[in-house]
Amino acid sequence: MEIKSDLKIKNEEKNELNLNKNKKIDLILEKNQNNFINNLIGKAINTGLDIGIRAVLPDIIEEQVISIKNNLLNYGLKDGISKTIEDAINLGKSTLGIITGDFESVSQMNNVIKNGGILDNISDILDLTINKMAQNGNISPDIAKLIKQGKKTILNSIESNIDKSLVNQQESAERLEKALNNWKTSYNNHDFKGMEKEYKKVEKELCNLVPIENIIKEARNVENLHTLIKTNGQNFNLSETEQELLKKMT
Repeated sequence: MEIKSDLKIKNEEKNELNLNKNKKIDLILEKNQNNFINNLIGKAINTGLDIGIRAVLPDIIEEQVISIKNNLLNYGLKDGISKTIEDAINLGKSTLGIITGDFESVSQMNNVIKNGGILDNISDILDLTINKMAQNGNISPDIAKLIKQGKKTILNSIESNIDKSLVNQQESAERLEKALNNWKTSYNNHDFKGMEKEYKKVEKELCNLVPIENIIKEARNVENLHTLIKTNGQNFNLSETEQELLKKMT
């Protein structure tokens, strides 16, 4: 029968505490995937809208451009964009046969967003919002006309920013996969310095990446094992209790 020292018991208690925290990955798991995507694409649309308006109104001073953009958002464009993204996600999921649950990969999400009809809906919402603002006297008929005439430029700018965001997501997913694989290689070689280096990359990419369940689970497994070894003084020989604890957490 194994007799544990006070130090070993304390280490095991510390390991259990650390494993139960899993702070960073738990925060990501708690994020609703749709909300994450809505925020991601919403920011891309907002940036594209800003660039597009500046392009079609080159002679308008900065303060007026900001005012026009803010009025567009406040007069229904902001809510319309959010609803458009939500509808695109739901339509895309339905087309792919995802009745319940989340996207299983970044590429699957990207495909849905790019083919969800977002630009067509934003085009319609822009027309409605511009008309409402002109009727209420928030913008002059001349400005309203210029924005409508330059709508294609605005939509192209929005599309470009959405594409950029989706490319960034794919690249982040690829970097995360590479970091996870490199971490496993370092673990197999008992190279803790290499593990620590790759683990920091994993944490960084997780903060920016849409929460995909299988990716999060794999990252959690890595975090659990990494934490155990680190709090054990970089000792790769785990006790039976620690191994059992790891199984429960993964």
